[in-house]
Amino acid sequence: MIAALAFYLFAAILIASAVMVVTARNPVHSVLFLILAFFNAAALFLIAGAEFLAMILVIVYVGAVAVLFLFVVMMLDIDFAQLREGFQRYAPFGAVIGGILFLELAFVLGSWSFADSADDLRLSPNPGAGVTNAEALGRILYTDYVYLFQAAGMVLLVAMIGAIVLTHRDRPGTRRQSIADQVARANSISLEKVPVGAGVKELGIRRPPEPAAEPPRVTHDAGHGGHH
Repeated sequence: MIAALAFYLFAAILIASAVMVVTARNPVHSVLFLILAFFNAAALFLIAGAEFLAMILVIVYVGAVAVLFLFVVMMLDIDFAQLREGFQRYAPFGAVIGGILFLELAFVLGSWSFADSADDLRLSPNPGAGVTNAEALGRILYTDYVYLFQAAGMVLLVAMIGAIVLTHRDRPGTRRQSIADQVARANSISLEKVPVGAGVKELGIRRPPEPAAEPPRVTHDAGHGGHH
């Protein structure tokens, strides 16, 4: 009874927060509602007995992805009024795409069928004696679906490289760090024995020595020949 009430409570909060992610006007509020949805989804995983997936959802999605979204949204200066200008123009196209996705989901749900042993697996979700959920998930992921797992990793790698290439800009006049020049500097570091308890008041502020001035270059006037 308590598990059923907890399930309906977390499921209702999850659905409401997911709706607020899409309908919230402020993008920061959308990311916060997304974090709330992740926490409730993790609670549902705990109720289902999949504690490993719950912890992964909290650590990876809430601790990394959602927080990254939050910082990116807060730091970027985005003109949302300009982004909403073309909403009416592309609304029919978006409605068509949404309808196609809805039909695909309907076909998938219509052809869904439960296995004959689904009731037994639901009553006994443990994969076996002495086997944890993390170990069972690892066995399936790295044995039966190892090629698909590697393919997903390659897709993510290509997406990461593409994002770096698209956002990289070669700006002229930008000062870049030169490790070789920094290491090759002479007379910039000196080792001194500092007594115990000595501070700025006693030693003063130490600054690196000024670089030696280059001697003036002797230039000859090409218009006057010979020596005077």
